Amino acid sequence: MSAGGGDASTVLNRIVEIEESGIGAAWLTTGGAGIDGLTVLAAAATRTNRIKLGTSIVPTWPRHPIVAVQQAQVVEALAPGRLRLGIGPSHKPAIQAMYGFDFRAPLGHLKEYVHVARTLLHDGAVDFKGEFYEAHARIAAPMPRVPVLASALRRASFEYCGAETDGAISWVCPPAHLRDTALPALKRGAERAGRPVPPLIAHAPICVHERVEEVREAVGEQLAIYPKLPFYARMFADAGFPEAIESARWSERMIDATVAHGSETAVARQLEALIKSGATEILVSVVTAGPDRKASWKRALELVGKLEAIA
Repeated sequence: MSAGGGDASTVLNRIVEIEESGIGAAWLTTGGAGIDGLTVLAAAATRTNRIKLGTSIVPTWPRHPIVAVQQAQVVEALAPGRLRLGIGPSHKPAIQAMYGFDFRAPLGHLKEYVHVARTLLHDGAVDFKGEFYEAHARIAAPMPRVPVLASALRRASFEYCGAETDGAISWVCPPAHLRDTALPALKRGAERAGRPVPPLIAHAPICVHERVEEVREAVGEQLAIYPKLPFYARMFADAGFPEAIESARWSERMIDATVAHGSETAVARQLEALIKSGATEILVSVVTAGPDRKASWKRALELVGKLEAIA
């Protein structure tokens, strides 16, 4: 379950609450100039006992992969076996506008980043010089049980994840897109590399709320950026929603196909369908709706905890 939103203290308390609710994993996204997910997870490692701690995602461009490994070592040492390192290139409007980097060849950039980080973590040493990165380093001890996962939205990135990563993490992908595009591509990549198919983690928004108009309003407010970003707009078009490119806004069709919403029973049924679409695991992000947003969050938290208990 995503634990993001608010200052570091708020997020840390939310991770503790998620663990106490019986949920098996808490995830953080690092974006913009907000708080750093890996740093908060290091603090969470000392406040929790069993919950898995993941990043979904850490953007690649702002930090060298050796630096990401430095941070990952801290979390893994404090919470052995609980860290999952999810990384991704983010998006040109965010990276180029904020940092001034030349955002180009994002998949090639991601491949080099994953190679350096995964090799250093799993083998304990890396000696690499590529187009984007150079890395020559050793760590005190290999950490092969820390999986390195990557973000994926379209066919090529899922194929790459199947071939070379420890798992793919989607976001706001309609279940049909995961079934018809993501999973077959993940399998093709794994077959080409002669390895088992890695996990497909479906990062999906949910809204436990019966008033459809309030749900759609909340999605339009809280997730407004995604149809405006080219990578997401193209993914939605691939999935049968060309209006994402035409209007750069959420349509009712897109919301109903992507966001699990309605009563507890309805949301549970939609999450079950997502697993049947081929997802190995669901990472939920809560869209809060209605006049009492704290109650909306709590309602979703209780549902996810119950579903985890009977899974």
